[in-house]
Amino acid sequence: MTRRLFDAHLHIIDARFPLVPNQGFVPEPFTCADYLSRMAGHELLGGVLVSGSFQGMDTTWLLDALRILGPGYVGVVQLSPTASDAQIRALAEAGVRGVRINLRRGGTVDLAALEALAWRVHALAGWHVEIYADAAELAPMLPVLAALPRLSIDHLGLSKAGLPTLRSLVAQGVRVKATGFGRVDFDVAAALRELHAEDPAALMFGTDLPSTRAPRAYRDEDYDLVLDALGVTGAAQVLWQNACSFYRIEAEPPGST
Repeated sequence: MTRRLFDAHLHIIDARFPLVPNQGFVPEPFTCADYLSRMAGHELLGGVLVSGSFQGMDTTWLLDALRILGPGYVGVVQLSPTASDAQIRALAEAGVRGVRINLRRGGTVDLAALEALAWRVHALAGWHVEIYADAAELAPMLPVLAALPRLSIDHLGLSKAGLPTLRSLVAQGVRVKATGFGRVDFDVAAALRELHAEDPAALMFGTDLPSTRAPRAYRDEDYDLVLDALGVTGAAQVLWQNACSFYRIEAEPPGST
């Protein structure tokens, strides 16, 4: 059976563009062609190309990949604090939908700066802020984060200790990437059911390919796990409907063509 999917989180790694060692790590290439080949068994509606720590503030790879992959694909960038309004608007015109704050790979956060950035990019381009962190470490920031205009959290918040904070954020309208199942330390199916019950619009599934530095990469059984955990209707929300809505992608329902 074809797996219908809007891939809410993937990385493209193209050695033609700048790569920056992060904590001594530089990933192997994973091009657009590699991604499409790996996902040939899926019915892809599009996806979200996410800037990794190893790409720094460079966006040349992203603009090229969006051109290659075409309609349905959008981007999330890491943004310099000095980026101008004109730069943000140009990236939005090219298909960027958000800015990523990477606390997991050596980043730090100034809450006042994060709050200002979130409101600025939302006002300019309707962008959200995406945070990669152990959700347990976000607990002290919860009141500020919950008040941001648009926010998503990567990889189910990574830790069992962070699930209470994640659920609190979901209860206040925050979105969560149901990604990186090989990165977490808890029962994924149980967490999916709990978060989906809190807000059926919250979860957005993605492959996290090529799963750099993860204990294990995405496998097709991860897709099936969502279906088994949430049933046909709930799985459709998580596998494509929620993310299409959040990223403003129009997708025809199954059987409509």
